[in-house]
Amino acid sequence: MYRFMENENGNSEPAFQPQTSTGEGLITMKNIWKTYQMGVEELHALRDVTFRVNKGEYLAIIGPSGSGKSTLMNLIGCLDSPSKGEYWINGNLVSKMTDDELAHIRNKEIGFVFQTFNLLARATALHNVELPLIYAGMRAGERNEKAQAALASVELGDRVGHKPNELSGGQRQRVAIARALVNHPSILLADEPTGALDSKTSVEIMALFEKLHAEGNTIIVVTHEHEVAERAHRVITIRDGQIEKDEKIR
Repeated sequence: MYRFMENENGNSEPAFQPQTSTGEGLITMKNIWKTYQMGVEELHALRDVTFRVNKGEYLAIIGPSGSGKSTLMNLIGCLDSPSKGEYWINGNLVSKMTDDELAHIRNKEIGFVFQTFNLLARATALHNVELPLIYAGMRAGERNEKAQAALASVELGDRVGHKPNELSGGQRQRVAIARALVNHPSILLADEPTGALDSKTSVEIMALFEKLHAEGNTIIVVTHEHEVAERAHRVITIRDGQIEKDEKIR
């Protein structure tokens, strides 16, 4: 379980205190089921899914519409919980976490990148990237410095004062990636990160993921596009709620 401790800003926040250690990777999913009740029938969105992700991996999860990949992404991101099975992240069993602990995981341990960017329209790039740090209670000067560094890491150091409508689609996605990275999360989790971009910009964003992976980041990309999946180093193929293939490709 977690224990709460004071951070450097004097605020209380959960600190990792694993209930037990699985000794298996950054992420471990064991016999995961996700079942929805549809009247008298049960719909199994995921069926007995088991895999692990080690620190520093670059994984793509691919599958057609309705395959269960989005359900799996929601479980990895602690946005939903499995019906059966165990999900461990950083040695912590997710099903035993309180709401506050899950919120901490989503804010500190997982950096989310969405297809639609999810940026605040009236806020500058800098302020959009600062948001996770504001929620974490970080002081203004420190969060400003960290947000500027995150924007520089995605080659947008000269766009800190621009609002989303003053940026191209690729630049907006870079802002979203900087926001996901600003807390130095354990995992960068991207949902169809090139879905709203043209082909040239998609290639640029995937090249950025390659750079971030080379710098040591753990990256999980959920996609239906084979061109995107093939840029990863490992691909899990989901079909009908089950893992059809799990292969290293480089």
